[in-house]
Amino acid sequence: MHLQLTKVFKKVPEGYIGFVEELPGANAQANTLEEVRVDLEEAIELVLEANRLLSEEQLQGQDVVRESITLSVA
Repeated sequence: MHLQLTKVFKKVPEGYIGFVEELPGANAQANTLEEVRVDLEEAIELVLEANRLLSEEQLQGQDVVRESITLSVA
């Protein structure tokens, strides 16, 4: 199984902006395309971590089943 996300990069007067179409909140801005690519990878990790922590807080004390899933990304 593969998870495929779409990174979008746009040239702006200040440099570049980047975002992930399928992951709201994952965005970055930098002077160069190379820099924004690196920053966007970090933003993806931060959004996923923040979402996990928010979910844990909302479900605290409730009877839930958690299962791990590993997705291969090309």
